[in-house]
Amino acid sequence: MEKLIAELKEIVDFKETTDVGDIVLIVAKEPQILVYALVTSIERDTTRRDEWWHVGMQLLTVPVQPVTWTLRMAQFTGQEIFTMGGEQRFVKAVRFPVGPGRFAPPGDEPGRTRPPAGKGRLRIVK
Repeated sequence: MEKLIAELKEIVDFKETTDVGDIVLIVAKEPQILVYALVTSIERDTTRRDEWWHVGMQLLTVPVQPVTWTLRMAQFTGQEIFTMGGEQRFVKAVRFPVGPGRFAPPGDEPGRTRPPAGKGRLRIVK
């Protein structure tokens, strides 16, 4: 899983934060999935002493599937790989192009041109 995430970081323009309205990439080891989701809500779980959040998402599948996962901030911002039901997961917001070679700014950073793609490419390993 670590190798796959490292390869994804080479070819996907990830954001450092995750907010409502962001598109996140969800990676799961078993079952093996790579899917986008729209973040629809992020609400504090007040029933826990530690900081946990109810993250509402719409999986961008056909049909669209609403889910709510209870995660720590490090988990829904891609700072760590975590497990659900004993299986590894990774979630991180993606920055999408807003024009030819241009990407939406993350906060106060001006738009920038994406660097040319390197040799890193994803490949299916079975």
